[in-house]
Amino acid sequence: MRLSAPKRVLARATAVLVLALGMATSTTGLLSGPAAHALPVTEGSFSFSGDEGDWISGGQSYAYSTASQDRMSSSADEAHNAVHLSVDGANGDWWYLDLAAPSGQALAPGTYTGATRHPFNEPTEPGLALSGNGRGCNTLTGEFTISDVEFGPQGYVKKLDATFEQHCEGGTTAARGEVHINNPAPPAELGLAVALDGTASTLNGKATLHGTVSCNKPVKVDVSGDVTQVKRQKLIRGSYTTSVSCTPGAPVAWTGTAVPTGDVPFQRGDVEVEARATATDPDYARAVTVSETVAVQLKRA
Repeated sequence: MRLSAPKRVLARATAVLVLALGMATSTTGLLSGPAAHALPVTEGSFSFSGDEGDWISGGQSYAYSTASQDRMSSSADEAHNAVHLSVDGANGDWWYLDLAAPSGQALAPGTYTGATRHPFNEPTEPGLALSGNGRGCNTLTGEFTISDVEFGPQGYVKKLDATFEQHCEGGTTAARGEVHINNPAPPAELGLAVALDGTASTLNGKATLHGTVSCNKPVKVDVSGDVTQVKRQKLIRGSYTTSVSCTPGAPVAWTGTAVPTGDVPFQRGDVEVEARATATDPDYARAVTVSETVAVQLKRA
């Protein structure tokens, strides 16, 4: 008899926009954002069947696809060592599949034999786990073959073609299946550089900062932050905010002006600048903010 389980509704996770902060005198790198997020699979399929007596499949066949309104989501760890797939069938079924290379290795095309239950597999062993609809293995053995796999930043799985075979509790019966994922380009990547020089106005006491923004897809970027300076034992503080439209290609310049909050103006010399960059990926509608503190030298203007 097939066990029933409450339908598990998968969160409609959206992509992460990767932001990077750096100084003008150095190469802007990517700053790692949050841990990998499960992202919806745009185009994919998942199917498996089992021998009579197999615990997971119950000897039945199952097939799901995004074209049939079944929902799927996928994620990978930062090292690309493992891929996790979640399936939320339109009929109420729910399944999980994990495929992992031995510790320290990234998943790549090839056959992985001697797999045991992920994430409890030994570091030298590949990991595998098929579970769902209220059924799972305490222990398992199996193997899987990766025909094609392609990753993006932040745990994004752009492409995956794989087959697998799993035996529960040391049994000879097995569940066998395959998964295919073909996603669009990964979430946007954004770079923000903060220049090491700025100006302090002798007319109004404002501090002006500048830098550049770069991106791999069109996106609006909000740049903001705080400026702090100590002069003659007096603390001078102010905030700035600006927005720029970024398009792929050459870096786009930004300029922000901080107004001192008190009656003491910003002056020539060093200031501490807390820079923040915020943007929303136009394809995945997820906003991420990162920040960094840099030292900037102000000149009179």
